[in-house]
Amino acid sequence: MNAPNKSGWKPEMAATSEDGLHNGPATTTGNRALMLEEPLLFEIGHADETGVDLPEPAADAANRLGGFDRDTSIGLKGLHEPEAVRHYTRLSRQNYGIDLGLFPLGSCTMKHNPRLNEKVARMPGFADLHPMAPQSTAQGALQVIHELGEWLKTLTGMPGVAMSPKAGAHGELCGILAIRAALEARGDARKVVLCPESAHGTNPATAAFAGYEVEDIPATDEGRVDFEALKARLGPDIAAVMITNPNTCGLFERDFKKIADAVHEAGGFVYCDGANFNAIVGRVRPGDLGVDAMHINLHKTFSTPHGGGGPGSGPVVFSDALAPFAPLPFVKQEDDGTYYLVEEESREHRGPSFGRMTAFHGQMGMFTRALTYMLSHGADGLKQVSEDAVLNANYVLRSLEDLLHAPYADSGPCMHEALFGDAGFENGLSTLDLAKGLIDEGYHPMTVYFPLVVHGAMLVEPTETESKAALDQFITAFRSVAERAKAGDEGLKQAPYYAPRRRLDETLAARKPVLAWTEPDRD
Repeated sequence: MNAPNKSGWKPEMAATSEDGLHNGPATTTGNRALMLEEPLLFEIGHADETGVDLPEPAADAANRLGGFDRDTSIGLKGLHEPEAVRHYTRLSRQNYGIDLGLFPLGSCTMKHNPRLNEKVARMPGFADLHPMAPQSTAQGALQVIHELGEWLKTLTGMPGVAMSPKAGAHGELCGILAIRAALEARGDARKVVLCPESAHGTNPATAAFAGYEVEDIPATDEGRVDFEALKARLGPDIAAVMITNPNTCGLFERDFKKIADAVHEAGGFVYCDGANFNAIVGRVRPGDLGVDAMHINLHKTFSTPHGGGGPGSGPVVFSDALAPFAPLPFVKQEDDGTYYLVEEESREHRGPSFGRMTAFHGQMGMFTRALTYMLSHGADGLKQVSEDAVLNANYVLRSLEDLLHAPYADSGPCMHEALFGDAGFENGLSTLDLAKGLIDEGYHPMTVYFPLVVHGAMLVEPTETESKAALDQFITAFRSVAERAKAGDEGLKQAPYYAPRRRLDETLAARKPVLAWTEPDRD
């Protein structure tokens, strides 16, 4: 008999079951107590039935379909109200969400969204506002946009802001287009953007999309940008450098000011990926580090919801050198206190804008949530947010570094996220197997295989909203699964056992997705 380890797990405790899926006998319905099996919507109802009674159209009713009448059945299944409600309620119980537990998803913070934010965002004056409403009837909304912009400028130490970008990558494009416009205005045809190895994947993609060539800058052994390598590459062809700070290895770039000074001396601009601003808000002003443009993920730093395809919001702050080229529209305040949108270059515009990023003014729901978060925390509270985020990440790092490979544990304290690798896993077990094992423990897995500079990377971001008790439970679960991986428990290759669905062939699903339901052959 093997002795139990810290978590109490022993190799012979790998999950087994009578039906190969879960402990305990199979059930007739497929249900397991309160975990209810739910078929597809198409498998529940019947196409020849409906849960709604609609009157037949009058024989002489005008046909306004212009010849586009449907001549075949649409094939939708008819459900009555209880069936429809139960179907979606059962499906919702199979989702993991921030209201159920901790989300360790690194590099894309998934933290608690205060209900106060949601209440404000749903106020009729904001939620029901049409983007083309007369500006005289939308003064409160314009004030929110303006005030949020002022907060962002103050927190970053940057004089200009564009509020319209709809997400982080959209904000990146905004910043790079402003850089391109500034270079074109001075007749400077620079063609290369430098991106560190640990950059977010959207950085080189954005630069390429904007028409630039992209070159990598290596990292040092401690996980930071190699300043000497970057400095040696600077020249008259370098338009900008795009650096994430804190970087994707969870480390603060200590040479950032030196990098910015060197890039400026060479005639280029400095773009900072502000996705990780939540680690330094209230502690560091990027403008003081020489940043020319930086997007801010409201859905990460300032608690607005994230995931599920949106919405996001990625306002961009600008230095004096780039503010004149920022996109339209932007909000200005009149001397009498009223607000208006500057939508044309001819009206008191601040300079030669590169144009519009989007049709309207940004994500109103994200603006109201973010400003509510800022006002409820205050300046001191926002500073504590970043301090608690860093404290929690370091607690996770130091609690697991004795078991998991932590490649940059000796590079100083991490910032908002802790990075681990898969060194020491036995029997061909991988980071993916550990992630699937975490699902059985009741957790959404951390970010896996990113950043690419660490083999089998596992990026854990606990956020500031988690208590020590919640972190201790997560660490215990993480240790348990990691111990199994290092002991070579091949049972992990079949995990998850207890999820509503077993492990998928994710490669096949991505390459050959089944996008339409087909009536099965009943013969």
